[in-house]
Amino acid sequence: MPGIELSLPATEIATSAREFAERIEAPFLFNHSVRAYLFGSAVAAEKGLKAGDDYDDELLFLACVLHDVGLTDEGNGNQRFEVDGADLAVRFLREQGVEEERTRVVWDAIALHTSLGIASRKGLEVALMQRGTSLDVIGWGAEDLPEGFADEVHAQFPRLEVEERLADAIVQQVLANPAKGEPTTFPGELVRQRVPSVRMLTWEDMVAGSPWPDV
Repeated sequence: MPGIELSLPATEIATSAREFAERIEAPFLFNHSVRAYLFGSAVAAEKGLKAGDDYDDELLFLACVLHDVGLTDEGNGNQRFEVDGADLAVRFLREQGVEEERTRVVWDAIALHTSLGIASRKGLEVALMQRGTSLDVIGWGAEDLPEGFADEVHAQFPRLEVEERLADAIVQQVLANPAKGEPTTFPGELVRQRVPSVRMLTWEDMVAGSPWPDV
């Protein structure tokens, strides 16, 4: 059903965040971030939630549009990409004068967006962002979207092979800096699955290294 109107928040900070993300991210990553917001908003509507009444739409957008900045050159540090991204997003928002309470919500949403079962318990903006990102990459909940909605989203913000390129970006960061793929993390698990030749530290390894007697 073509012609569905897709709108993004147009507040000053939302516009600044969108421009910042678009400037530092590859197109596949930026499109994914915008789709995450559109899908997260659609999930909210399907659940009967109203922006402004039940959740903060601007905060949801900020979290979504900035959620993968840890996969950029500007955001690439020595932590897992989710935390590096959360830190960069908060630095950017503070520079724009965003209140500390609001930056904490954005930090939580970005840092936890790959943590299934945790993000959903941290407040609506955090939960909706995680739902939007997973719906975009994995398709969970796609059957609940309005007819024609996903087609219009993809027409305006093409996927650009996001699944493969997103995973590759995460893996390449860990291969270049193993500290970014700590045991039991999403980045570490991706490397374990996609690069079997790389030995990743396991739970058994960590327990075996414990100084405590097993008695």
